[in-house]
Amino acid sequence: MFKKLIKYCKNSYEELLHKTTWPTRNELTHKALIVLTASVIIAVVVFGMDKLFQFVMTTIYPH
Repeated sequence: MFKKLIKYCKNSYEELLHKTTWPTRNELTHKALIVLTASVIIAVVVFGMDKLFQFVMTTIYPH
């Protein structure tokens, strides 16, 4: 069992070292900006929905 684990680790290392294609710096930056932009848009939408819900609830149930 221990030999299988060592073989698995060696194979994983070899695959990462020789068979994996890593993104370039420009590709990585571009995709990170896409994720950042989407995250900000989603946060703004959720914030707007929260404020709308708060307004509706305080209109229905005033303090």
